[in-house]
Amino acid sequence: MASNTAQIDRVGVALECDRLDVYRVAREFDAIAMRILPRRGCAGLRDQLLRASSSIVLNIAEGCGRFARAEKAHFYLIARGSAVECAAVFDLALSRGPVAATDHRHGRGQLVRIVQMLTKLARRMQA
Repeated sequence: MASNTAQIDRVGVALECDRLDVYRVAREFDAIAMRILPRRGCAGLRDQLLRASSSIVLNIAEGCGRFARAEKAHFYLIARGSAVECAAVFDLALSRGPVAATDHRHGRGQLVRIVQMLTKLARRMQA
């Protein structure tokens, strides 16, 4: 993540989403999602996890790009739903065996944080 931050600093340009902690944590989780499930034997779960983890990041960014508070809240809630979906994939991967308990706990911890932050952001936009 440091290289992306350094690049933003070097260029001197930052977007609104770059300033959100939830965006940073979502990108960190996406990196976890990329490596947590093996390519073989879990193709369906892996594909679902990668699509949902990407959706978190992309919907946060899209929400940041909107001006209307209601639209921002809408995209933050979609991102929140994708985070909950990722948690369900992690649960299935744990019960089916390809994810170790420590990796599950770490990933779920990141997702809980993301859901909490997105809930607060969406409520703030709806107020």
